[in-house]
Amino acid sequence: MSESIYDQLQQTTSRSGVAAALSQLSQRLRAEKRYFDLFSARLMEGRHRLGMNVASADGLDDLPEPQRSQMEQVYLDACREVGNLLLAERRLGEAWMYLRAVGDKAALAEALEKEGPREDKIDEFVQLAVHEGLAPRRGFETVLEHYGVCNAITMFDGAMYNRPLEDRQAVAALLVQTLHRELMSNLKAEIARQEGKQPTEPTIGQLVADRDWLFVDDAYHIDTSHLHSVVRFARVIEDKDALRLAADLTEYGRRLSTSYQFQTEEPFAEPYRAHGLFFRAQLGEQVEEALAYFGDKARQLDREEHGAAPAEIYVALLARIGRPAEALAAAAELIPAGTQTTGFAPSLLELARAAGEYGKLLDICRQREDVLAFAAGLAESQTKVD
Repeated sequence: MSESIYDQLQQTTSRSGVAAALSQLSQRLRAEKRYFDLFSARLMEGRHRLGMNVASADGLDDLPEPQRSQMEQVYLDACREVGNLLLAERRLGEAWMYLRAVGDKAALAEALEKEGPREDKIDEFVQLAVHEGLAPRRGFETVLEHYGVCNAITMFDGAMYNRPLEDRQAVAALLVQTLHRELMSNLKAEIARQEGKQPTEPTIGQLVADRDWLFVDDAYHIDTSHLHSVVRFARVIEDKDALRLAADLTEYGRRLSTSYQFQTEEPFAEPYRAHGLFFRAQLGEQVEEALAYFGDKARQLDREEHGAAPAEIYVALLARIGRPAEALAAAAELIPAGTQTTGFAPSLLELARAAGEYGKLLDICRQREDVLAFAAGLAESQTKVD
């Protein structure tokens, strides 16, 4: 900053006062793109306006009202201004430092979706998109492109389980699509090599149906741990197209050697058969077989050993295939009050809402002595009537 600014600030202070000088400083810093200093200057402006020491280091919690609320607004306004200036220059990580404070996800998420990562900022892009939850699917596309399926799977396990359902569904669908495309390509190449011509079947299930030789001597055509993980992730998916691909993957998985059909938790101990039934039932296929399979698991497996998961899966399946009243009854029967659940199945209130059976919900709440859920159901039922 040139020497003249110091003289200018002194002159402005003498002529027009401190407020004018601080405003002049802020405008100069903004013009010179010294955004971090601009943030501090805006806070100085705010402190002076509120009659405080401009160089005060006191935190907001140390201020009395109404200064505390007024200074908090100054802080938020400065964060918004500086964050948007940094965003306009594609300094995404620095922009988020400020925009996070004001909860302004939309602008940064839009930038992530629209422009993608710079080559020298890939890790930063993934951090923002995935770990900060700003654009998860776009972030996973970047991981797949630059780091591969293995890293994407590891990241899903580590970063996605506490994210909103919509985000988990979108990323799981992306992984299903990616693995399905890779497996289809590998199978077609192997069949063409062995048979001397390109196969024409449009699905994995059709490709492997009459080609048992593909699996001789424990052969496989994709990383089997990747297949296992992606099929497991696909439980959250409700999109029909993605479900078809996931079900198609199970057609391959169930033909693998048993040494590659890795053990998983109930009710998916038979991983590819069980997942196949779960996915296909949601597509309107083998519905009664799937309900019998998961209903038996929910009722017969020891809750002490397996927890509520088998019952939750059964309840969720009933809800997803359009039987919310049966799902509500199953939840009341199979998931006792106070049971620690995973949150996979809809809540009793959500099921009652879908079924339009608030009376049933209120009866369940009375039996369980759950006055809060009773009040919520009662209020919502009256709202529907009104």
